[in-house]
Amino acid sequence: MQRFAFVLLVLGSIFAYNASAAPLLKPYNPSADAKAEIQAAMTAAQADHKPVLIFFGANWCPDCRALAKSLSGGKNAALMHQHFNIVKVDVGNFNRNLDIAERYGDPIKKGIPAAVIVSPAGKLLYATQAGELANARTMSNAGVNAFFEQTLKKIDATR
Repeated sequence: MQRFAFVLLVLGSIFAYNASAAPLLKPYNPSADAKAEIQAAMTAAQADHKPVLIFFGANWCPDCRALAKSLSGGKNAALMHQHFNIVKVDVGNFNRNLDIAERYGDPIKKGIPAAVIVSPAGKLLYATQAGELANARTMSNAGVNAFFEQTLKKIDATR
């Protein structure tokens, strides 16, 4: 009886872990209306004066999932919340929402995840062009934070 209770406890723990990790395992919604989400974020940006950060990625991409996980907690989540209105655009197997990526200079051409930052007025402030985030699996949380802190400094310097 104790063994049975132990097995149930272990299975319950595994289920609870998987349920809590599920959103991070699939950070991109393939059925989302990306254009509508970007428009909503732009409307919010005009109200709160924070730029829109658009991530391009896919759930099959380990680097996309790693970046989403890194940005979901601690200093990185605080940085994202403080400075950006965020939209995640699913590119599928490079067969979905490509028109949106092209509108912003095709930041996905060197890999995903990719990112663009757009001012509340709609001006492109930054776009990955050389696969800067395509190795997110190897970036530490501190490395991801440093990347976005440096990107914010570059944007501020050009304003």
